[in-house]
Amino acid sequence: MRIILNGAQGAMGRELQRILPAAGHEIVAKVDVNGGAYTGMAQVQVPADMVVDFSFHTATAGAVDYALAHNLPIVVGTTGHTEQERAHILLAGEKIPVFYSGNMSLGIAVLCNLVREAVRIFPQADVEILEIHHNRKADAPSGTALMLARAVQSVRPDAVVHCGRAGVGSRLPREIGVASLRMGNIVGIHEVLISTGNETITLKHEAHDRALLAQGAAEAAAFLQDKGPGVYGMEELVSK
Repeated sequence: MRIILNGAQGAMGRELQRILPAAGHEIVAKVDVNGGAYTGMAQVQVPADMVVDFSFHTATAGAVDYALAHNLPIVVGTTGHTEQERAHILLAGEKIPVFYSGNMSLGIAVLCNLVREAVRIFPQADVEILEIHHNRKADAPSGTALMLARAVQSVRPDAVVHCGRAGVGSRLPREIGVASLRMGNIVGIHEVLISTGNETITLKHEAHDRALLAQGAAEAAAFLQDKGPGVYGMEELVSK
């Protein structure tokens, strides 16, 4: 498959330049907003089968617009989008296939399923999420933490995300607390704590190498190849 890679200069972009060819895909254009040896999305004029976006949240819209203009599927692995940016991505799914996930790890998809089941069994339990990443990560909370929060909300529609705690005030029962730590070179650690008062269940995923995210993106690209318009995610990929 011929792929246009948006965000080629970033850490994940460099990993994808290694993983995608190994998975049988050809990168026909390397795009990055920082320029250098990379072209801009508007200058891409090569035949392609798909766009893969691992860029910065403000750069995703250009990749989505390009995919729409050329009727190409797009895999979006970028995180940190505003609600308006997220809405733009989801709206594109009405016309083209869009794979959109805050984390491309199959293990995180399994974790989301476990969280949904645990929250269903313990409907009154407090739920708190802790996410830890390297000190260069720009967005907080992580896209994965928000994925996990949405997994809770799929079972508890009235639950609200509360990021960080400061000041005076007790915890509201319907809160999903999210705490973010940034340190060292940690690829990604996510813990979901579900406490009934009498017992606590801790569900944890730890990423040891960015390669697992690139491998997931390669699988997402293969999955999307024969799909019609719509928005797909890791849940559809693991249940295929």
